[in-house]
Amino acid sequence: MYGTVCQKNYPEITVATAPFHIALAVHALRSGGLIAYPTEGVWGLGCDPDNAEAVQSLLQLKQRPVEKGLILVAAHISQLEPYLQDINPEQRDVLQKSWPGPTTLLVPVNAQVASWISGGQPTIALRVSSHPVVAALCQEFGGAIVSTSANISGKRAASSLLDVQLQFSSPTRDRVTVVPGKLGGQNKPSTIRDLITGKIIRP
Repeated sequence: MYGTVCQKNYPEITVATAPFHIALAVHALRSGGLIAYPTEGVWGLGCDPDNAEAVQSLLQLKQRPVEKGLILVAAHISQLEPYLQDINPEQRDVLQKSWPGPTTLLVPVNAQVASWISGGQPTIALRVSSHPVVAALCQEFGGAIVSTSANISGKRAASSLLDVQLQFSSPTRDRVTVVPGKLGGQNKPSTIRDLITGKIIRP
């Protein structure tokens, strides 16, 4: 089941992730834990975006200031609906044409957005992933999850499980549930674009 989610977008991937690994990761998410998982371009670090303590733990692990905000990733656009209540039809059309894929859109915040996710910024970063492991995680979890690169802030984004393990060495590593799998073939993190202005924030 999990190996076939959005597989048409990455036919070269043989997903090694078993339902058991997905179930363990989702249990960790629901328990306030952190997970590391493969995405389209680099390894991601995630948690339940509605759990303030989990987000704080993730930020401490990455040594990332909350003011920078965090990306939320989902399996399909319906999982992001709480954050899309104030956009117009034209803006929604832009989102639907951009997703699924390695493009993150900055959407104006509304009352549903927690400050520990937006970092107090006027926008929230959202993405619908076409990677089968990410999609499976979000589907089983039942909603969007935090998706930030699995690295210490300022260091190179992890492009392999070994990179993740080296940057988050024991005992820190034991705090993170790892979801095995392959990257999607992109050579960089997702592109970030402002939905309203169209400006590219990260190419």
